[in-house]
Amino acid sequence: MEVTFFWFRRDLRLSDNTALFHALSENQHVIPLFIFDANIIEELPKDDARISFIYKQLHAINEELKKVESSLLVLKGNPKEVWQQLFTEYPVKNIYFNKDYEPYAITRDKEITALAKTNNVAVFSFKDQVIFEENDILKDDGSPYTIYTPYKNKWLKAFSSSLCEAKKSENYLTNLANKHFEFPSLAALGFKLSSIKVKPYSLANLKNYEAERNFPATDNTSYLSPHLRFGTVSIRNIVKNSLEKRPVFLSELIWRAFFMQILFHFPYVVNKSFKAKYDNINWRNNKDEFALWCEGKTGYPIVDAGMRQLNETGYMHNRVRMVVASFLCKHLLIDWRWGEAYFAKKLLDYDLAANNGNWQWAAGTGCDAAPYFRVFNPYEQVKKFDPDLTYITTWVKDLNELTYPAPIVEHKFARERAIATYKKGLEKA
Repeated sequence: MEVTFFWFRRDLRLSDNTALFHALSENQHVIPLFIFDANIIEELPKDDARISFIYKQLHAINEELKKVESSLLVLKGNPKEVWQQLFTEYPVKNIYFNKDYEPYAITRDKEITALAKTNNVAVFSFKDQVIFEENDILKDDGSPYTIYTPYKNKWLKAFSSSLCEAKKSENYLTNLANKHFEFPSLAALGFKLSSIKVKPYSLANLKNYEAERNFPATDNTSYLSPHLRFGTVSIRNIVKNSLEKRPVFLSELIWRAFFMQILFHFPYVVNKSFKAKYDNINWRNNKDEFALWCEGKTGYPIVDAGMRQLNETGYMHNRVRMVVASFLCKHLLIDWRWGEAYFAKKLLDYDLAANNGNWQWAAGTGCDAAPYFRVFNPYEQVKKFDPDLTYITTWVKDLNELTYPAPIVEHKFARERAIATYKKGLEKA
């Protein structure tokens, strides 16, 4: 009996899942599959919180599938080798999956599609994690936008409510194959449960989002980003709920799409500055100072609070992310790629496009970035956004102790040094 595979990736949900909807509504005997990609997970610590979150979500999906006499096939390995094995074990007719726009994923999916073709297997891919794909919102001359505001305006102009219609994949679960796969333990996959948890998201927190979003102590955020990253929630549902009630929050969602299309059209940004002339900056890259930044021991309370929050919880408030990133690049003159890589290890919501885009924005090297001579004053940021030190004292317990370090560098000196270093690097270009 021929089977169709649905391949879960960044879409860990049964409801409103585009490729799953098409797989189930167009076929019977559909086997749902998730592959722990060895190319990615072998670089992670055994107790990586994101793996624990993925595992928990897969387990919940499997429990739902049991109710319709089916189950989830969970495998681990190099995706190409896994698929080669599946083609020998099953009479595979089709593979369905939702598109991923990151460079590694694009290469992987091309390989799997080519392999499927040699095995006479049809492959169908769908838009799911975005409202508009990489070539949907372009300038009139067909080139990609590199400035956010005109991109956003075109996005809003092109938008229609029909783009948010739910794909009711949950209505077709009876077309799944009646197969009962053993669900592996976390230990069998080579991991252990993390003590760091992904919080449930809530849009209810966003009532005063515009007024309060820059104040880390209010914690008035949705905690949505890890859920969008791993697709435990549909972007269509979130946009639909944000259109009229939360225009500022919607703008943040459009930033996410903007950075995704930047990464797609300019994949070199993974390793290089979007603006090539910024690759001439002579970074100091002091390893000891970088270690102090990572540990939250710079002597700048707002920076240290952010880094300690990140290390303990996998989260950091968005305003604070800007402050700590600017501090690393401008005050310490450490290459933005070092900070980007550290965030990639620690952030629960790590997303290559957004992380890269935001780090390059803070460093002044990216598209539509803050100008190089704009250097955040951490003390002024505290006065504006944490005047009562509520956020800082939550995370910096030793603020008033003798153990708390003196500032790693004096602000005025660091600012002048940064501007001079950037200016000199840009003159070389």
